[in-house]
Amino acid sequence: MIITSIYLLCAVLFILALRGLSAIRSASRGNTLAIIGISIAILATFAKFSFNTKTLLTLGVISVGSIIGYLIANKVKMKDLPQLIAAFHSLIGLVAVCTDATILARHSEIIEFSQKIEIALGVAIGAITFSGSLVAFLKLQGITKNSFIKHINVINIFMCITLLISILLFFVFTNILTFGTIILLATMFGYSMIIPIGGADMPVIVSMLNSYSGWATAGIGFTTNSQLLIITGALVGTSGAILSYIMCKGMNRKLTQVVLVGFQQNQHVVNSAHKTTENVKLCNTEDVSYMIENASSIVVVPGYGMAVAQAQHAVKDLIDKLFTRNVTVKFAIHPVAGRMPGHMNVLLAEANISDDYVYELDDINNEFSATDIVIVVGANDITNPSAKDDPTSPIYGMPILEVWKAKTVIVIKRSLNAGYAGIDNPLFYKPNTLMLLGDAKKVLNDIVKFL
Repeated sequence: MIITSIYLLCAVLFILALRGLSAIRSASRGNTLAIIGISIAILATFAKFSFNTKTLLTLGVISVGSIIGYLIANKVKMKDLPQLIAAFHSLIGLVAVCTDATILARHSEIIEFSQKIEIALGVAIGAITFSGSLVAFLKLQGITKNSFIKHINVINIFMCITLLISILLFFVFTNILTFGTIILLATMFGYSMIIPIGGADMPVIVSMLNSYSGWATAGIGFTTNSQLLIITGALVGTSGAILSYIMCKGMNRKLTQVVLVGFQQNQHVVNSAHKTTENVKLCNTEDVSYMIENASSIVVVPGYGMAVAQAQHAVKDLIDKLFTRNVTVKFAIHPVAGRMPGHMNVLLAEANISDDYVYELDDINNEFSATDIVIVVGANDITNPSAKDDPTSPIYGMPILEVWKAKTVIVIKRSLNAGYAGIDNPLFYKPNTLMLLGDAKKVLNDIVKFL
């Protein structure tokens, strides 16, 4: 009874943690509450058992895992955070598979029908999460590219049907063969589902895999009869599903479009990634510094290029200079900027940029026409006018930041190459756009020196 009450307290802490993580100002508190909840849950679980060799071994494994996790998290750069999250999601899926495999090996003769359902669904979701998250990690890391697979949707539907059949067979023939078939088909399905997804859709995929990892955790809870894991998994699964919906809404797309039409987009990308650069207007840091010095209102649009260059602190130095000159500065954040939901918000918060200056797409779009200068720092697809005026574009219909409406647009970018979606950006060729090519951190530091 006492342990159950402690688990209930942990569940409340997890709910408060999720609430805290919904806003930048309270995110740190949310993380702290989650850590406290997890720590209490671990201690309460150990209190249920007598201290013996197995307990000591488990403590050793947890300690080793904690040290490895700390070293990885401490070493990883902010730009690589999406990859880290995808990798951790894959481990959750693997844990679900291993847990179900262990229970099946030990208790195959006495497993009830309800437990068979829990094991079959848990291992299927776990295997899909494992392979899908692993593919997402490889793609975000740049190791694996989007792959064109002919008739991929037909293949996925066929694999989904065969997976369901294998689950039904497991209910009748509960043995290692049917169990292994579920693992194999689910792993292949996770791979084929994620591998063709286009770059612009990766934030949705990351949040979707986050949801899968939650349901995999809930599956482990059902299998091991752990109320805490069921509650925790349901919280993560539900919040991930809601986040996926928000991301899709921000892109004006349905989740089925993201999952089922990915490879068709890739075909378009290959054919449209190269255009002439003759009309591009290049500038230097001295030109930009002079223009900024005479501006009264500036909007900064951060993108993944800012993360790659680790330029968020240089951005902070720049706006500090502008504030001393009484320049109005705002930040425009697109829902799918970066490689995961909230990526840009995290980077700006790391640089101690107050969210009082941060505006979402719907709140800032109407202000561009009254803005002197928009500084685009490494953003590409989220400022691409093709989303509004090119019906053949793979991002057509996606709400974007309409930066070209400002008097002047300064795009800071390493090169004129296409963004993660792999398509050309007509913004670069507009008459009021100036391209400042180079590493964003160095470029911004040079501008600050000029100012």
